[in-house]
Amino acid sequence: YVEQLKGKTAQFTVKVNQVAEPKLPAVDAEFAKSLGVEDGDIARMREEIRENIGREVKKRIQARVKDQVMAGLTAAASFEVPRSLLEGEIARMNEAALQDLRNRGMTAGKEVQLPREIFEGRARQRVTLGLLVSELVRRNDLGARPEQVRKVIEEHAESFEQPAEMVRWFYGQPERMAEVEAIVMEDNVVEWSLGKMQVEDTATPFEELMGTKKA
Repeated sequence: YVEQLKGKTAQFTVKVNQVAEPKLPAVDAEFAKSLGVEDGDIARMREEIRENIGREVKKRIQARVKDQVMAGLTAAASFEVPRSLLEGEIARMNEAALQDLRNRGMTAGKEVQLPREIFEGRARQRVTLGLLVSELVRRNDLGARPEQVRKVIEEHAESFEQPAEMVRWFYGQPERMAEVEAIVMEDNVVEWSLGKMQVEDTATPFEELMGTKKA
């Protein structure tokens, strides 16, 4: 039937069965309970929402500043990265891309190799940044300190219903602890770098920061 209709003008009759629009719920005790405030206290609900938004804003600002600092460090680097490290990173990025294709249901056997040019630029940046961060940490004693790690874990745990349980979970997971220590180390590098760089503060609209700005 598709071939018979190709190139021809078609007319359709559409029947509208329903027209609807979203309706905001009333901000009352029941609404507060639905958001986890057991006693339905609206003031407490508003305060919790405000605190959650504050934490998210802080997190996004820190992430944006970190990205800018790391980009600045990479751009200022003048050394050539070791070939072996570059090839190793390209291979890891290639395998990650192939695994992503497999996860999406696409056929991509291990014998498939994507063009290295796809990854070389980003791989060079990653290796350069990794070497820079390691050297800055070594020279300036910027490793993660236990009290810093504890603070990051506790701040993360605040968004959960049982923060103490989440803190204990982190300390019982070596891989997760290593991830937190790496984050703290990067934060130390960012703080140290900001003290050496020319910094200019710029205002960012809330919608843009949160990724809700309409195109």
